[in-house]
Amino acid sequence: MQTTFTPDQLQVPALKRANEVLRACVHCGFCTATCPTYQVLGDELDSPRGRIYLIKDMLEQGRPADAKTVKHIDRCLSCLSCMTTCPSGVHYMHLVDIARDHIEKTYKRPLGDRFLRWVLAKVLPHPTRFRLALLGAKFGRPFAFLMPDARLKAMLAMAPRVIPPVSRNDAPQVFAAQGARRMRVALMTGCAQRALNTDINDATIRVLTRLGCEVVVARGAGCCGALTHHMGKTDESHAAAAKNIRAWMAEVQGAGLDAVVINTSGCGTTVKDYGHMFRNAPLAADAAVIAGLAKDVSEVLTALKPEGAAPEPLRVAYHAACSLQHGQQIKDAPKALLKRLGFEVVEPADAHLCCGSAGTYNLLQPEISGKLKRRKVATLEAKAPDVIAAGNIGCMMQIGSGTGVPVVHTVELVDWATGGVRPRGLGARGGVPRLR
Repeated sequence: MQTTFTPDQLQVPALKRANEVLRACVHCGFCTATCPTYQVLGDELDSPRGRIYLIKDMLEQGRPADAKTVKHIDRCLSCLSCMTTCPSGVHYMHLVDIARDHIEKTYKRPLGDRFLRWVLAKVLPHPTRFRLALLGAKFGRPFAFLMPDARLKAMLAMAPRVIPPVSRNDAPQVFAAQGARRMRVALMTGCAQRALNTDINDATIRVLTRLGCEVVVARGAGCCGALTHHMGKTDESHAAAAKNIRAWMAEVQGAGLDAVVINTSGCGTTVKDYGHMFRNAPLAADAAVIAGLAKDVSEVLTALKPEGAAPEPLRVAYHAACSLQHGQQIKDAPKALLKRLGFEVVEPADAHLCCGSAGTYNLLQPEISGKLKRRKVATLEAKAPDVIAAGNIGCMMQIGSGTGVPVVHTVELVDWATGGVRPRGLGARGGVPRLR
């Protein structure tokens, strides 16, 4: 694609990167075939190619974002299916992030929109605040019909019926390896996941220590910054990311780390991009180190080669989170792990398509998100599974709200098959015991 950025514009790092991405695009349109929003809405401007044209025009002219551009960029899930499909290697993720930053800086949203986005940015990345918000939403759910805004209704519906107690395992500490130590890893405990489902981190710690990993929950680490990053709130997202970089580098420079393990794939995609995010900042070298150490839990478990057997004959429908299969290009490892341990694994039709969760998307774009959820649930249920497994808390919550089939994290099944406890989501008697 031909671009017309001026030499002065190309001195701006973000515009220089946008120019690189735009020039890689050859207008082929392959991306439209796998874009969920284009399939649902049928509008060229709601496809990656259409959004690329809108972004190009906005950035080249150096003009403030307008309502039309904002509408179609806001509708983008950042599922990154287009990047998997693109034969030219267009890095759409970086381009849409640049566009969102520009929108945040130049476009004044309606008051209601600004308030909702402010609430999400100030609540979701903070586990204690989020837990309190979930409690409030739980009590407010019966009155959802009174809400005039579908987004407020979606926020009330998000609250799980049972909010788990705080897990002490999420506090900064070190868990010793069982037997000879094979690896020393930092576990990213995250933010929203700590309020929504504490079993995931607990299962991750159990299975990693069982397989010979010393697991560190680093002091000072927290939200990866993804939620605010995808809302265009760059300063907030970079501040959160910088805290993680410093916290994990303290471990690297201390007793050392073999990996930073991440069990929420949306976070993993962002952490693996820290090197790019901080490429022009003082933290550039440290950010690159952390990005290189970042691993999805399925990658680490694959290397550790767990042995075991499925305690029950279960048919597992595997949902491939977009941030895992497209953002990190991890497609086979989770399925191979489950098959290795004796689970029957099936995949739904159109497994490449998004479930509609996409961070805060299901809260900000509930109508489109709902359509994608119903489609995803239908394809999963068509496989008649006993359980649905996924590697991202957002997908788990989204799919779980639309089906009666149990939904658990892949690592919970691996933990169970290698000597751990039956996942609570399957109805384990007595619940899941804590490590301490």
